[in-house]
Amino acid sequence: MTPAARLSAAIEILGSIDAQRIPAADALKDWGRSHRFAGSGDRAAIAGLVFDVLRRRSSAAWLMDADTPRARLLGMLKLERGLNADAVAALCNGEGHAPAPLSAAERNALTSRTLDGAPAHVAGDYPEWLDPHLKAVFGDERVAEATAMASRAPLDLRVNALKAKREKVLASMKHLGASATPWSPTGLRIALDAGARNPGIHSEEDFIKGAIEVQDEGSQLAALLTGTKPGEQVIDMCAGAGGKTLALAAMMGGKGRLIATDRDKRQLAPIHERLSRAGVHNADVRTPKGPDDTLSDIKASADLVVIDAPCTGTGTWRRNPDAKWRMRPGALEVRIKDQIAVLDRAAPLVKPGGRIAYITCSVLPPENGEQIAAFVKRHPEFAVVPPSQTVAALADKAADFTAATLQSEQGLLMTPRRTGTDGFFVSILKRN
Repeated sequence: MTPAARLSAAIEILGSIDAQRIPAADALKDWGRSHRFAGSGDRAAIAGLVFDVLRRRSSAAWLMDADTPRARLLGMLKLERGLNADAVAALCNGEGHAPAPLSAAERNALTSRTLDGAPAHVAGDYPEWLDPHLKAVFGDERVAEATAMASRAPLDLRVNALKAKREKVLASMKHLGASATPWSPTGLRIALDAGARNPGIHSEEDFIKGAIEVQDEGSQLAALLTGTKPGEQVIDMCAGAGGKTLALAAMMGGKGRLIATDRDKRQLAPIHERLSRAGVHNADVRTPKGPDDTLSDIKASADLVVIDAPCTGTGTWRRNPDAKWRMRPGALEVRIKDQIAVLDRAAPLVKPGGRIAYITCSVLPPENGEQIAAFVKRHPEFAVVPPSQTVAALADKAADFTAATLQSEQGLLMTPRRTGTDGFFVSILKRN
């Protein structure tokens, strides 16, 4: 397919998303099944266009003064891909499978309109109802922060210290353009261009042998900031597919007891194979069976309880731009209740002197600082460990990391703009 034909395909898919109100991934799959002639490179490029339009949905429509699939795509080409009116016109010439030529209004919009005067939620490309929450945490910088949250994320990998050293893996992954991550001592990063396909990491020898896992650097740092040590009893209460469980296991070096569980047993399905591939032998995976609590035998004995809390996922918009437009206020209310429940469930598991690590991939205050402040009021036997102490786990990077993050009395916040990671909130609570 030509670049122009890919634009037409993207417009068609965006129209399906609007008309059928379906997730972007489903619309892309449907299109691929009905257009078998499109190669993998074509499908990846078209997906890149669709997701970039979703990243810039509001601002692109504002720029073009029209909210249609075509208008949003044209606006995105200027805002996200940096094309001027002539470059866009060269692609939209109406020949073959190319989009129709630009109208006078479209060319004028691409030439003269800007985002000057656009409301914050339009310029920052997020739902208007979230503006008070983002203003509370970012103030006048919320447009800049949200714009960074709309950019495409790199592919981050974590080197499994149980099986390999970063220097060796860095050399073996050189053909993919891998480089060391700026903060995590076990991280690798592969930068991706706008239309690039994700490399086939799962086919790499290092992955097959368990030397690497796909994990955003922010998630790696969240695990490091828990301060997990060999020999401890650690409970990962919201283990899901096991990303942080694997990181915690590597920090423990095979020594101690690691319990992984999750209220949703479907989320746990991949964890067994991942633990085996990573060479983890001290993990006990507890899959829920009926109404009984999988942790009922644990009473004030855990050194560390890790809560990778269910949340709105606002910190991961770079990877899933479709999610922000599908999110509704009710989802935030549900997640806040889930967080209260898991925090209160964790409290009696922790021994005196032990700690809870509360982590979200959200930037919203009700899920982060406000949630922790409310927990401490309910459980005065816990106190927040000052973030200045928490970051000591990053050794010589601690000072710079402290300067980069947003810190409060309740914890610290990473963002794409500040730390180059997904958005993560981390709070460490110690039991007296």
